[in-house]
Amino acid sequence: MTPADLFPDSLPVTTAMRRTASGRDWLGRLPSLVEELRRRWNLRLGSPYEGGSCSWVAPAERRDGTRAVLKVTWPHREARPEGEALRLWAGDGAVRVYEHDPREYALLLERCEPGTQLGEALELPAEERLVTGAGVLRALWDSGRGRRPGPDSAIEDLAGATGRLADVLDERAGRRTWPPSADTGLFRQASSLLRELPRTAPLETVVHGDFNPGNVLASGRRPWLAIDAKPLYGDVAFDPWPLIQQIDDPFAYPSPERVLARRTALVADELGLDAARLHAWAMARLVEFALWQLDVDGGDTEHEARLNRTVRLVRQARVLAELAGL
Repeated sequence: MTPADLFPDSLPVTTAMRRTASGRDWLGRLPSLVEELRRRWNLRLGSPYEGGSCSWVAPAERRDGTRAVLKVTWPHREARPEGEALRLWAGDGAVRVYEHDPREYALLLERCEPGTQLGEALELPAEERLVTGAGVLRALWDSGRGRRPGPDSAIEDLAGATGRLADVLDERAGRRTWPPSADTGLFRQASSLLRELPRTAPLETVVHGDFNPGNVLASGRRPWLAIDAKPLYGDVAFDPWPLIQQIDDPFAYPSPERVLARRTALVADELGLDAARLHAWAMARLVEFALWQLDVDGGDTEHEARLNRTVRLVRQARVLAELAGL
């Protein structure tokens, strides 16, 4: 493979990383880092995968013929504990780790084949995909249960992470004047939930942190395995919302509240959780995302479109708040 094949300018990670000084610095070091890892781990590399905005990921083959994936991530806080959590899960619900260089944020991972994303397995009804995803989550949680990370662990407490999100949410909410259509009362409610829910968790373990249907892949060793974790230790009810939200768009239905109630109840039953608690986490996370996406770089026209989207997302969060009984 030539450098042009391994590091094409069209990769989403290249486009995303060029926006910041730290990203550009990392891109400049990436070719030599990949070459050093290739030699150290005796790999044959293929053309990189297209997905991802902060990781370079490519199929690899080890000296013994084992098919693998090389993942090198732009260094940032959320990515630090991925390898540690995957080691803890030991292949039970997630891909296995063959090699790990935590200093360089580099992982050599089990390759999922055929690798179909759960969200794209459209031959399965949405409810069946939800049950399937819940089964993967249950395997991850069971593997990490009772194994609270020690003081030297890169896996931080969920309460610390969501507390920071609440601080940022408060700052963003107070930064501007909102249109009358914006339900700003949900901003304060979401901030409170991000701080309070972790402290009242009935069950804690190492959670995946980004359990959306694109991060669950069809595999030969197990029917489905999780990838791309952003692990934290805390309330298990934090995890299911991206799965429920993205298996398909519940707000595209004529009665989204009925779809959300039915699907959340299904997932809650599969996992032995309280549906109202899942709805509360969903509301808080959706409001936080709504304010986050408003700050994405762009011109005035894009800003207006993002503001309208924020208002729409907060309106959707109101449905979740009502389902949670808030």
